[in-house]
Amino acid sequence: MIINDMIQEETYYENEWKEINGTVRHSGSGHGSSAPETTAAGTAAPATEAGTDAGSSAASGDTKDTEAAKAENAPSADLSGTISMVGSTSMEKFANALSESFMEKHPGVTVTAEFVGSGAGVEAVSNGTADIGNSSRNLKDEEKADGVAENIVAIDGIAVVVDAANTVEDLTKQQLSDIYEGKITNWKDAGGNDAPIVVVGRESGSGTRSAFEELLELEDVCKYSNELDSTGAVMAKVASTPGAIGYVSLDVLDDTVKAVKLEGAEPTEENIKAGSQFLSRPSQAVTKGEISEQNDLVKALFDYIYSEEGAEIVKSVGLIAVDK
Repeated sequence: MIINDMIQEETYYENEWKEINGTVRHSGSGHGSSAPETTAAGTAAPATEAGTDAGSSAASGDTKDTEAAKAENAPSADLSGTISMVGSTSMEKFANALSESFMEKHPGVTVTAEFVGSGAGVEAVSNGTADIGNSSRNLKDEEKADGVAENIVAIDGIAVVVDAANTVEDLTKQQLSDIYEGKITNWKDAGGNDAPIVVVGRESGSGTRSAFEELLELEDVCKYSNELDSTGAVMAKVASTPGAIGYVSLDVLDDTVKAVKLEGAEPTEENIKAGSQFLSRPSQAVTKGEISEQNDLVKALFDYIYSEEGAEIVKSVGLIAVDK
């Protein structure tokens, strides 16, 4: 009896200890029969595992997003071969930037570019010695009759600026030509105050100067008071010089100078795209036949030009991107 009492007492205290430590198992009679054991730690375990699974799932999702982004920006190996571009010297910055970016995206492709003038570029496409002809003018009727197709890839826009105190608001094309040719030397003869005109321009070899003089048909006849080596220098000179006039790329305009209207049209991207601003010209990448008729490499290049990345390249070299 004493032994049985001792066993029952031991069983009682064992069960009490288990209750205190989170055990919910009970010995049915104290003789060894048992139910499956479930502890507090065991109950928490599934929740911990669920949290781990959720964290793993989220981490997996982040990894997939990162991998997708890397894949999108990774160089493509699906294209290989050579694309040849020939033409306009004023499109050199754009052509070089485009070539470098496209070749980085497609390491198997080589893009070559020669800068020998718009006419030579159109001719090279026409006779089959180049894939693309870079031209900073519209095609002539006889060139179109030869099967050459226009593909505008950007627009070159130029603004005419004067010092902020100048009262002139608008200039005609003839007035602007006469000012730069030295035929008008005082603002009173162009609708302004009685003050001498200080003619500011870019240095010889500047693409902006070349475009400005070509559009006004003033090559090599402009009478400059100052020839400066950067757009920033032109802006600073005009801003600080009473009676000064200059020309700059559209994208650098700010309130330190006043941009004048030309033939009533303000120098805005919208007006240039609409063709109402005469100091603008198309940047063309002409082809023999339509883009859809070109080989896969050339079509891929045009797809890139008209993409968001291509538009950023256009803007980075001071040109206006076109809607396609």
